[in-house]
Amino acid sequence: MNSIPLPSADDEIGPRRPGAIYQNVDGRFEVLVLIRDPIRATALLGRAGARWAVIVRDTLRPDGQPFPVGSAWTGSDYLIRCGKAESGRGANAFTRAA
Repeated sequence: MNSIPLPSADDEIGPRRPGAIYQNVDGRFEVLVLIRDPIRATALLGRAGARWAVIVRDTLRPDGQPFPVGSAWTGSDYLIRCGKAESGRGANAFTRAA
């Protein structure tokens, strides 16, 4: 029996780094925080097995509030602005609402 390997977390995250702006059919998003800790990602996304999460805000909405995203980068996403190199700063900028 052959197993199908999971894509790497880097492949799923794509170019989403803090400061990056990307767009897809759902909106235009600025990446505020990239979380690679699976325990924190699972808690933020509310689903077992999460390996990472990004905290984004929709820049097309004047009232856009930060929220977690765990969807993989696909061909329907496109990068508008590159982000900065990763750092641990801001990693606690968002907590899941009760």
